[in-house]
Parts: sequence; C-alpha cells; structure tokens
Amino acid sequence: MPSNQSGPAPRTAACERNTIETSVSVMLALDGEGRADIQTGVGFLDHMLALFSRHSGIDLTVEADGDLHIDDHHTVEDVGIAMGQALRRALGDCAGIRRFADATVPMDEALALCAVDISGRGMALTQIELSRPKVGQFATEMAPEFFRAVAANAGVTLHIRQLGGSNMHHVLEAAFKAWGRAMRSAVERVDATGRVPSTKGVL
Repeated sequence: MPSNQSGPAPRTAACERNTIETSVSVMLALDGEGRADIQTGVGFLDHMLALFSRHSGIDLTVEADGDLHIDDHHTVEDVGIAMGQALRRALGDCAGIRRFADATVPMDEALALCAVDISGRGMALTQIELSRPKVGQFATEMAPEFFRAVAANAGVTLHIRQLGGSNMHHVLEAAFKAWGRAMRSAVERVDATGRVPSTKGVL
C-alpha cells in the first residue's frame, strides 16, 4: 500500500518590503539547488547574491527598485532586511538543523572566514578592510551594513573576517562565498528526531 507519510515540509518563504525609498521582493527555498534570479539595480550586489545562492544551495529570487539616483544605501540595506526576514520565516522553529557552521574560502590572493550560529539572536561582526570606496557602483561600506541587516532580521549570529587579500572585489567575493558555504551547512537538517539544537528547547 502506498505510504501516506510525506517528507519534511519544504522550507520556503517570501518577503516584501515597501517604503518611500525602496520596493523589495524576496523569495527563497532553503532546500534548493542554488538557483538565483537577482535584479536589484546594483550590479555588484546582484553578483554577490548569485554567488551566495550557488554556494549555499538556497534558491533565491530578489527584485528591488530603489532610489539609486541618490546612492545604493537604501537598496542594499532593504534587500538585507527582506532577505533576513525571509530566512527567519523559512527556518521556522529550526527543528533538526545543525545550527553552527563555519567556512573559510579563498579567492585568488584573498581569504575570508565566516562563522554562523542560527541562534535567534541577530548580530553581525564584520572585519573587512575597505581599501576602496567602491566596486563598480557598489559602496564597499555597505557590505557590513548588508550583513548586519540580514543577521538582525534572520536572528542569526554572523562573524565575517578578512584573513588576507588586497583586491576589494576578491575580498568581498570570498566573504559572500564563505557566508554561503557556512549557511549551507548551518541550515542542513541533521537530527532525524527533529529536536531544536538548544538546551532551551527553542531558538
């Protein structure tokens, strides 16, 4: 007889954020294949999020329309907020996940480390030497702001550290790839009993 039991529920979520400054839509699937469709109007951010998607295995769709005639600040930050909120929704009660993970990724002369704790307590510590003010039209000072926005809204503790590198494109690429690889491991379901990985019983 066919089984009536189904596998774990798909971990997907969507988030929209609309302000006077930006309009952002995010859809993601944690148990995806790393497929990305990114259109933020900030080319370098599109590139970084596509890298994150591929290396995390998270399917990611992002559409943003922001006040880029001013600068990229509002768009980058609001994309981070919406992504963080979508991640939090997709994680649900975090039952059975690994929770902690880290990854160290080289990109030519650059080397970056990312450590993740899906803790329910959102914070980001980003230690990157911003040796250039911009990469393309992306203001490099927005990289820490982006990670802070994601972490605060996802309830994730995030440490990103530059271990080496002089080319700003390479350094940021290594950081986003390391974040992707760490998230891939942290969100993985590894406990078949579905226990929440905390002595508190909740995250």
